[in-house]
Amino acid sequence: MTGQPTFPTLLERFFTQRLMQQRQASAHTIASYRDTFRLLLQFAQKRLRRAPSTLALEDIDAPLVVDFLDELEKVRDVTARTRNLRLTTIRSFFRYVAFEAPAHAAQIQRVLAIPAKRFARALVPFLSRQQVDALLAAPDQRTWSGRRDHALILLAVQTGLRLSELTGLQQQDLHLGTGAHVRVIGKGRKERCTPLSKNTRTVLASWLKEPLKLADQPLFPNARGGRLSAHGVHYLLAKHVAAAASTCPSLKHKRVSPHAARQSM
Repeated sequence: MTGQPTFPTLLERFFTQRLMQQRQASAHTIASYRDTFRLLLQFAQKRLRRAPSTLALEDIDAPLVVDFLDELEKVRDVTARTRNLRLTTIRSFFRYVAFEAPAHAAQIQRVLAIPAKRFARALVPFLSRQQVDALLAAPDQRTWSGRRDHALILLAVQTGLRLSELTGLQQQDLHLGTGAHVRVIGKGRKERCTPLSKNTRTVLASWLKEPLKLADQPLFPNARGGRLSAHGVHYLLAKHVAAAASTCPSLKHKRVSPHAARQSM
């Protein structure tokens, strides 16, 4: 419609004006919202056979959003909780759009009316000392990726950092001298420093000697030197859990996630 902002324009404004300028959202929040829309745009491109740059706001209607959420569960095997988080992000965008593109009010209302999925709140899983030891021994430390995974898992278990905090760490966030600690900016932009054990400090000091792939790479980069994705961490953790199960059979029947690892201190 003439005079109405396009979908790409609205999406750009949502991130730059709404999230960054008005709400001053944290880097973790922005990264989470970015991941949701990356997945949604990939789904829309596959479903509609149109490049993301050519999508119109009316293309992102309630049926498409519901199908997207269903695919997340069926294909990516995400939990109902993760599905609901993705829906929360999409709702936030459409609440913003309601004021920017009122001509689409009916479509926006239908998207906002999509219900969250109910789920049973299970007890938070955790790993025993034996399971943690087996998991830490699983990465092949003769390889670069094995040394990275060992250091990442050890830090997760010892500090209880969230997944987004782990993948967002920079080398300058570590202090390995007297009073060794790791510094993070968590939810609500709250800064906290978590002490490091002697063993964790030794492992991280060794990891920091690895050659850089990029000058500004994160503490635990992917093979190209960029930031590890949440999917990448889930993948590497699942791989090492499967290997660790050969020496610790109790892991065979346990669903181990980054959240479970951070509860196992």
